[in-house]
Amino acid sequence: MDRREFIALSSPLVNLETAKALGLMTPPSLPRRADAGDPLMDRRSVIRTLAGAAAVLPLTARAEARARRVGLLMATTPTAASHIVAAFVDGLRELGHTEGKDVVFEYRWAESRPKRFAELAVDLVRQRSDVIVASSQAAVLAVARATKTIPVVMVNAADPVEAGLVASLARPGGNVTGLSQQLTPEIRAKQLQLLKEAVPRASRVAVLRSPATTVGLREYEDAGQAMELRVRFVEVRSADDLVRVFATMASERVDALVVPGDTLLFIERRRVTELAREHRLPGMYSLREFTEAGGLMSYSARLTEQFRRAAVYVDKILRGAAPATLPVESPTRYELVINLKTAKALGLKLGQPLLVRADEVIE
Repeated sequence: MDRREFIALSSPLVNLETAKALGLMTPPSLPRRADAGDPLMDRRSVIRTLAGAAAVLPLTARAEARARRVGLLMATTPTAASHIVAAFVDGLRELGHTEGKDVVFEYRWAESRPKRFAELAVDLVRQRSDVIVASSQAAVLAVARATKTIPVVMVNAADPVEAGLVASLARPGGNVTGLSQQLTPEIRAKQLQLLKEAVPRASRVAVLRSPATTVGLREYEDAGQAMELRVRFVEVRSADDLVRVFATMASERVDALVVPGDTLLFIERRRVTELAREHRLPGMYSLREFTEAGGLMSYSARLTEQFRRAAVYVDKILRGAAPATLPVESPTRYELVINLKTAKALGLKLGQPLLVRADEVIE
């Protein structure tokens, strides 16, 4: 056997008919083995063919190979948070990321049941998410316990430093960063002050809370004392408990109520505001969505804007930034939104100074 025969017999062989069936282009002048049953090509042709294969692979397969997986752990339901998720997806799209092309989303919904956060967080980690977005401080804590390596972007966390999620707002230092709601005592006091301005006669204020409440509310009590308001906390055990709770508040002659950004109450915001109007209870709400649903007024940062900003964090992380070095952002703007239609239904005549300070008046 001469040298050429030895090389021909010892070289890896590629079946040209199979290559054609796979859609791979092969040169017509490839050396062939005359004694073989199928057309075959030599080692150099193999290298040339495989090098060009990437250029002819279906575009969808190549796009799927580049897609990054973004997990979202949401505290409420798809219906209640549809506009929030839309803001996040739009924000990523504006930054050049398209769902189904270079990013895929994995949604997990706790449905206002905080006990589900742990299992849902573990599930997102198992899905090998490239980054996880977690809404609410309890959700972020669950994800932080589930992984120390996957980047986590928090949204609407009350106090991430106190909760031990980050070392500091300027330099988080771990795998968690994002946006802090920073519901300071000053913000709580401002909400009560605005409510008192809208309802000067108010002396008894009820603050609603439920098993889904994950933020502290004692600041309302402290702020109320300075304004000569008697603040009491009223427990809402479930959505079915709302009718009883509002009837009890009315019978006890509560003058006004405060509704925090509680996930159960957020999901049921339309029922909450309807019952408040029915029992003629003016309310200060911690999210503008309640006011849009018929509540009297709200003083808060926009959730949709928070999720748009979360998209910026996700974009930076997908492009290689380390969460440890991305400073945590706090809201720079709180909006006062007043529903004038509800004020009229409650028989309230709001002063012009209050209306002028409103960022938005719903009529």
